[in-house]
Amino acid sequence: MTERLHKRRIAAWWVPHDLSEEQKCRRLEFAQQLLHRFREEGNEFLKKVVAIDETWIWDLEPELKSQSSEWRGKIFPRPKKFKRAQSNVKQMTIFAYDCKGVIMTDRVPSGMTVTAAYYRQFLQKLRHKVQANRPDLLEKGVLILHENARPHLGKVVRELLDGYSWEVLPHPPYSPDMSPPDFDLFPELKINMRGVRFSTLEDLSASVTRRVRQLNCSRDLTGIMDLPKRWDAVIRQKRDYTEGL
Repeated sequence: MTERLHKRRIAAWWVPHDLSEEQKCRRLEFAQQLLHRFREEGNEFLKKVVAIDETWIWDLEPELKSQSSEWRGKIFPRPKKFKRAQSNVKQMTIFAYDCKGVIMTDRVPSGMTVTAAYYRQFLQKLRHKVQANRPDLLEKGVLILHENARPHLGKVVRELLDGYSWEVLPHPPYSPDMSPPDFDLFPELKINMRGVRFSTLEDLSASVTRRVRQLNCSRDLTGIMDLPKRWDAVIRQKRDYTEGL
């Protein structure tokens, strides 16, 4: 197979969704549109982007395969990993960040869901945070980048954003590879928490707060400024998911 037919065995890679042709076309359209705007406006365009998304943070985030690997002799068996049992210690948190770091976090109270009304309140608080910590951003005009979740598209949300004159950038569905929180913030946030069990919600929240402060100090969050590479990759990949970025 290898020598005569020049074949090689390749493992499949996981993708978030089986994209339809229509969804691929939208990915291409939005990537071209945003990349064109970046080429016209330069980095000033990216500096106005505020990416927003929410994620569940659990009492135990499983380690990545690379984190749990061990050096062992040939006679020793492969190490075991056990499936994590479900726990009530979990926290839904909304994050908003720009090229300078995390601007705001919001811990959704237990038992509540993120509705359009709740998201509207979050945006109101975010505006106060931007006014206090990013006054130059408020003057230039905020560009919101969030997914097309139902709460984000509610009438009360659209009316509020129109009132603030905050523009919403287009984002195709099922495209975490074009969403900075998904490919940048959340992996960086959770990497040091993987394999550590938190017994209480307070301990979990405190760990998130410490990690956010570390990321803001280290300036390791580069997802916003990396967006042009993502858009370009979507175009080069013929609208499909980008791998290895």
